[in-house]
Parts: sequence; structure tokens; C-alpha cells
Amino acid sequence: MTRSELIERIVERATHVPRREVEAIVHAVFEEMSQALIAGRRIELRGFGVFCVRTRRARTGRNPKTGQRVSVPARRTLSFAAGKDLRERLNAPPAMAASPVPDTPPGEALSPLPLAAGASFSVPVTG
Repeated sequence: MTRSELIERIVERATHVPRREVEAIVHAVFEEMSQALIAGRRIELRGFGVFCVRTRRARTGRNPKTGQRVSVPARRTLSFAAGKDLRERLNAPPAMAASPVPDTPPGEALSPLPLAAGASFSVPVTG
């Protein structure tokens, strides 16, 4: 799914929110997540997963064309670990893996996501 497809799906489901606002919100969410990761912070989306930055140490590699040894500098990489709920849905039978919120027909307001009893929803950005 591309950013444009994500925006389109949200616009289809949240018919009371203008497209420009959806675009601005999606852009803001991605920008905040990017800035947090650039700063080396961890992003935990409970039930979905955790994004974090890991540092790979410098090492000696080999040029595949010449076989010559080359120095590969240390670098930061992005890591994602799926949350328990997402892992369970990925491995569930197809009928059970479907979204817990049915597609909202055009013209109807998007209903809030159902949460399990006692569950909470939060999007912490930790440092």
C-alpha cells in the first residue's frame, strides 16, 4: 500500500473528514515518526509493532567484482518488530485475519475501533 492508497482508504472510510485534512494528518504522522527515528527514538504502536533504529558496527567487506577488501562504515538501520496482535492476525485463518472494523459504506461515518475489555490505545514515542 502506498501513501496515496492509504489516504484514499481513509477518505473512503472517514467521509466526514475532507481529503486535504486526511492528507495533512497522514503527512504529519509520517513526519513525526521520521523525526523520532532520526533522533534515535523508539516508536511503539501497541498491537501493531515497534520501530527502532539499530546501529550496525563497521566491518571489513569484499568488493564482489574485484574480491578486494573494503572498509564498510558503521551505519544506522531501521528495525520493525510486529506486535502480538498483528502477528496473531497474520497467522490466523483468512476469515479471522480480516479487519475487526468492517469497511464503512460511502456516506457513513467511520466508527471507532473496538478495543478488548480493559485495553487501551496509545502511541508512545520513547527516547
